[in-house]
Amino acid sequence: MKTNFASFAVLALGAMTLASCDNQPAEPISELLVEANQPGAEIKNTMYGIFFEDINYAADGGLYAEMIKNRSFEFPQALMGWQAFGKVEVRNDGPFKRNPHYVRLSDPGHPHKRTGIENEGFFGIATKADATYRISLWARCPNGGKSTLLIWLTDNDSMGETQETASARIDVEGKEWKKYSTEITAKVTADDLAFRIFLRGFDEKEPIVATDLEHISMFPKDTWKGRENGMRADLAQALCDLKPGVFRFPGGCIVEGTNLEQRYQWKNSVGPVENRPINENRWENTFPHRLYPDYHQSYGLGFFEFFQLCEDFGCEPLPVISCGLACQFQNEIKDEAKVHVALRDLKPYIQDALDLVEFANGSADTKWGKVRAEMGHPEPFNLHYLGVGNEQWDYDEAHGGDNPAFTSRLKLFSDALRAAYPDLKLIGTTGPNSEGWDFDLLQPRMKELKVDLYDEHYYRNEEWFLSHGHRYDNYDREGPAVFAGEYACHGKGKKWNHFETSLYEAAHMTGIERNADIVHMATYAPLFAHVKGWQWRPDMIWFDGLRSMKSVSYYVQQLYCHHKGTNVLPITLDGKVVAGDEYQNGLFASAVVDKGTGEYIVKVANTSNFDQSLSVRFNDLEGISSARQILLHSDDLDADNTLDEPEKIVPEESSISANGDVINVKLKAKTFAVYIVKK
Repeated sequence: MKTNFASFAVLALGAMTLASCDNQPAEPISELLVEANQPGAEIKNTMYGIFFEDINYAADGGLYAEMIKNRSFEFPQALMGWQAFGKVEVRNDGPFKRNPHYVRLSDPGHPHKRTGIENEGFFGIATKADATYRISLWARCPNGGKSTLLIWLTDNDSMGETQETASARIDVEGKEWKKYSTEITAKVTADDLAFRIFLRGFDEKEPIVATDLEHISMFPKDTWKGRENGMRADLAQALCDLKPGVFRFPGGCIVEGTNLEQRYQWKNSVGPVENRPINENRWENTFPHRLYPDYHQSYGLGFFEFFQLCEDFGCEPLPVISCGLACQFQNEIKDEAKVHVALRDLKPYIQDALDLVEFANGSADTKWGKVRAEMGHPEPFNLHYLGVGNEQWDYDEAHGGDNPAFTSRLKLFSDALRAAYPDLKLIGTTGPNSEGWDFDLLQPRMKELKVDLYDEHYYRNEEWFLSHGHRYDNYDREGPAVFAGEYACHGKGKKWNHFETSLYEAAHMTGIERNADIVHMATYAPLFAHVKGWQWRPDMIWFDGLRSMKSVSYYVQQLYCHHKGTNVLPITLDGKVVAGDEYQNGLFASAVVDKGTGEYIVKVANTSNFDQSLSVRFNDLEGISSARQILLHSDDLDADNTLDEPEKIVPEESSISANGDVINVKLKAKTFAVYIVKK
């Protein structure tokens, strides 16, 4: 290491004196050498991306902008999320085959009584003053005639003269089911309102007529790109602002389900939204200490919408499908015959995979391409990647015998998909762990099966992230490429969002970037969390009904996405890669060149507890015309952004000077830096 030896001597020999003064070591000077004229491995466009799973109310109540819970009365308890008053009956012979339930509102029997229903929304109905909301429902008067529905947004705890904060009306006529729509403009900003419907006589002059209601919906008019069945604008914008290269969906464990009936079935998530059946969310019962017994998926955010978002963001779609294994964490091997699909019965699952590719890529005259076209997208979505299974594994002799539970199924999928779609890239998995018997068993089997990539998951503590800077340096370059599909630093005893763990994620990603020849994709997880409905943390983006917040981990990911470059450059300290090794002063670093912009980009994480001076030399660059730095730092290692302080810790950019082909900078303790220079 090229170090200021006087400073090093003070550091080594004067520790006691230093500790007695300011408890800080003398500031080392480290020289990083970037071989600017040696562009190496190409960095794939898919390198950094996003992984969506419907956990923490990420879909309904989150990214999916629907504001009404249980809008079609299909929850196991049909009125869950609703309060009924007056004369209300739930019926099950409605107009939508896969959502047959609806409610019938009838005359309460007295002019001073009321009939109606009230919805609580997702942790309350949230509105912004002067914002407009679209309300739609399907209705009929089964016995003929006309009726009026009076719609209120109510503040039930109001101390004012009325609970009503906004109102609209819909007039219903005739025996046939029809879709009715109106708009309502909010008068107040509030996050704890309710949605109420009164039944009354037409124009208040006629008798009250029985009225049936189905698929009652409320969306902000200002959805992402103004779509009727749209996404919440601020959350979708946050994803777009990342500039992701790949989007994995619809999740991990929800793909499997606690049982196979609960698995995510993509065919249920396409077609008219009114006829998409609900699904019990895999995370509903997983954590008894954070239980949400009304956590279901409406499938309003379905595969069509996922593909559409990928198109919006300009990234590759990466759907994941069930391989016929329910969650192996929740189902013991002795129950395998009861809970998993036998190999001989796997054909429908394989056909679902084949049909998915046809839905995404088939022409409009194919069966599933026609479904896509009828939904408004006649052109194909150009699917190139498909994941089979999530965190599945095989069993060795010490863990239930030599049972290729996952790989035997994966081979059947692979054979069928490669025969039909030879250019499709298949993604397998090495299970739920980053090391251990299951990982060691599966990694070589992925090579044997010749998958294109395999999916690694690791949620580990600070020590793991700081000690695994070389994780990918010695991977088999002749095997499949790597997809780091789920990872995050979970603080030991501090499993929540805070700056220090985000910094260690940034440090780890230098090793991902340095090994871009073998690592082709990486996605942090989880993506979203509702502050009133979370079950898992840390998470990248937090939100409530009105606001959202990007965590420090979000900004780490964004810095890598925005400055990923096109090719890796060698960067060394004393001739060695910079991976937090002993005598490297807690430094992690990677370097890339962007051939399109002509920028040379160096990322450095100082994970040490002391400031450092860096001399970054760009060998053979022949002078630097401009240089800038982007710093991400917090003096409080336990801090993160919050909904009240969403920009408490954000990257800060400034210009820096250069001397020939060298930049000299001071890097504060516990800081992530991106240095960008041009010739």
